[in-house]
Amino acid sequence: MRMDNLHKIGNIKGTQHILGAFLLLLLWPMLGFSQTVPKVNAEVDTLAIKIGEQIEYKITVEADSTDVVFFPEGQTFSPLETVEAIMADTIKNNEKVILQKIYSLTQFDSGAYTIPPQRIAINEQPFFTDSFQVKVADVVVDTTKQKMYDIKPLIEVERSTADIWLTALWILLGLIVVGGLVYWFFLRKKPLTEEEKVALLPPYDRALIELKKLENSRYLIQDEYKQYYSELTDIVRSYLEEDVHVTAMESTTSELITKLEMLRDAGELKLEDDTIQQFQKILQTADLVKFAKNKPASSVAEQDRKLVEEIVTKTHAGLPEPTEEDLLLDEEYLEELARKKQRKRIYWAAAIFAGIIVLGGIGSTIYFGTKKVRDTVFGYPTKDLLESEWVASSYGFPPIQIETPEVLVRQEPQLPKETEELIKELQAFSYGSYVGIFSVSTSSITFKEEKEEPQFDAVIGSTLANFEQLGLKNIITKQEEFVTQSGVKGLKTYGTGTLERPNGDSKRAKYNILTFGGKGFIQQVVITWEEKDEYAEQIVDRILGSLDVKTQV
Repeated sequence: MRMDNLHKIGNIKGTQHILGAFLLLLLWPMLGFSQTVPKVNAEVDTLAIKIGEQIEYKITVEADSTDVVFFPEGQTFSPLETVEAIMADTIKNNEKVILQKIYSLTQFDSGAYTIPPQRIAINEQPFFTDSFQVKVADVVVDTTKQKMYDIKPLIEVERSTADIWLTALWILLGLIVVGGLVYWFFLRKKPLTEEEKVALLPPYDRALIELKKLENSRYLIQDEYKQYYSELTDIVRSYLEEDVHVTAMESTTSELITKLEMLRDAGELKLEDDTIQQFQKILQTADLVKFAKNKPASSVAEQDRKLVEEIVTKTHAGLPEPTEEDLLLDEEYLEELARKKQRKRIYWAAAIFAGIIVLGGIGSTIYFGTKKVRDTVFGYPTKDLLESEWVASSYGFPPIQIETPEVLVRQEPQLPKETEELIKELQAFSYGSYVGIFSVSTSSITFKEEKEEPQFDAVIGSTLANFEQLGLKNIITKQEEFVTQSGVKGLKTYGTGTLERPNGDSKRAKYNILTFGGKGFIQQVVITWEEKDEYAEQIVDRILGSLDVKTQV
């Protein structure tokens, strides 16, 4: 009986342990993540300012001291501009921290603007502030004290040459570097090496120096008699060719001795018979060493070198004194030799310079592509436009704010009489022609009936009809909503077509028609360009990114 009660008590306690563990598992997420929930608050000091005044926008974050907080950076308050961002003091309270950041915002155009919600990231978790509606009022001008003047017309400004001078400077620096390298390695007179100095000496002096080097060589010590006698005979034969002007290098021993005897008999060389016989004996010994592998005593080899030195000296002394004519010929020969060397240097320099240009062109073509290199070297109209100094301006009324490669020129379009009865004012500006490689134009139309709703379809249809009149065929049209950088919505009509030219050629063209408007007015921007023109595509993207309109008349 007692044992049964004990078993029951044990079962009850076991059940209680299981339930406790289950509850602990359920409560574990709450126990493990019971940190302070961050709080984000935003406030502005005013909701109404005048043009140019500033709003103080304050963001307050209350979070745990270990949290990582990221505040908005940059121009995230558009359409208002951020003037300054200041991080206020951090307030710590136990494990909490209060962070404040103050932004100074402004706007230079009148109207009603909405400050969008701002994103604050806390531990990579996003928190968003409320949006605020701000009114920006015009500054009232007392016209009795301050006179009002008409808007001044556009003034043509000369294109800035800063980029041209910078490009020219880089080209000049590159040419200076290349020219310096060419001069240093090819045109300048380099210090002569010992071998070059010896080569420039007269044949007699050079032969004596080479015989002295042979004396100090290790050929005889290393039993290299063949190399020793080969150099010995080459030295004396080379000397005879240069100084005596006899073909010695290609002659056999007997032929060379015969030529020397003929010169002696002719009186052109004063040599004794003993000297010629000694020379013949040395040449015969050299032939035996080189071809019969004969090995004379080292003392004989050394004696032969000394005899060759004496033969060279006697031969030099036996030569007749050079006439004035010979000296002039030698001088002309040396000058011609110097000129040849100079021309050779110039040819090498020109070849290397041309090689650098060719290799640079090939490398650039491989890396950038043939078209880009060709357009960079020879130029291309839309590439020049893309890289020119762009102009940001407002055109017409209501104004169209746009950035373009060139200033848009005011146009004076002729309107039909029935159209003139409806239109109060038409202000048009353009650059280029619809049938050219690139064009951009703007137009602002205000109607006499201000309550009249704008007829987008009619205006777009008129523009497309104008395209057809200029020769654009097979027009493909698409439409989608377009939103400017300040949030104004409009209609974007875009597509392609084939432009037929008067000479029978045709080209594919693309176009964008952006239409905005409200009661009593219509604004339009038209852009046309050639299809597959990558420079024009970049121009269009930049123009669309800068486009903004005012929809309040």
